[in-house]
Amino acid sequence: MNMIELENIDKTYVTASVETRVLKRISFSVQKGEFLSIMGTSGTGKSTLMHILGCLDKPTDGHYRLDGTDMVSLNDDALSHLRNNKIGFVFQQFYLLDRATVLRNVMLPLIYTKEYPEDAKEQAEKLLAAVGLTERATYRPNQLSGGQQQRVAIARALINNPALVLADEPTGNLDSKSGADVLAVFQKLNREGRTIILVTHDRNVAEHANRIILLKDGMVAEDRVISSPLDADAESRAEAEKEMSK
Repeated sequence: MNMIELENIDKTYVTASVETRVLKRISFSVQKGEFLSIMGTSGTGKSTLMHILGCLDKPTDGHYRLDGTDMVSLNDDALSHLRNNKIGFVFQQFYLLDRATVLRNVMLPLIYTKEYPEDAKEQAEKLLAAVGLTERATYRPNQLSGGQQQRVAIARALINNPALVLADEPTGNLDSKSGADVLAVFQKLNREGRTIILVTHDRNVAEHANRIILLKDGMVAEDRVISSPLDADAESRAEAEKEMSK
């Protein structure tokens, strides 16, 4: 079943009298439970596309349907509500509050909900366990490595149980070991049924997904399936679990 459907998406920015067409008739769909990488060099439109997928921006033309609802037709309030309830964001920068504990950072999105759940602390603790950081719950962000901080950011993105997780260059500020740890977290979450879209310029990072879409000059240049979300072999699963346990 398709969670996402993009149909002839165009995006043009106008500055003074200059028009810059960033996206050109982008069309593809994403099934529930897919792990998709959107890859391209700087200036190819991948971040613009992620902003549209995350309902942070609207296309100039075309249709974007999320779970059957056309996002282009929604007003700003409806889009804001949808972002808070259906989409989790992970960015290259961690955006953690230095004065708050790891546990508190994970709980923060719940503070902005209309009904603060009674089990908020329990939910956050479960997510920290899922990303292998149970023992760091009372630490401050500056007491963690970069990879651990990014794993906190992933847990925070999941606290509202979003249907879709968008990650924009999530390993960009990390060393190779920390980056591998973070990618293992995404693979584990995907095996548990999460739909994940990861934006990157790095092919090695992109190939941790099940499918790669390559953007070039604002268009889809390649759409390649690496493997089905359901047929990851036992060796890959064991390796991901090993990384998570470190």
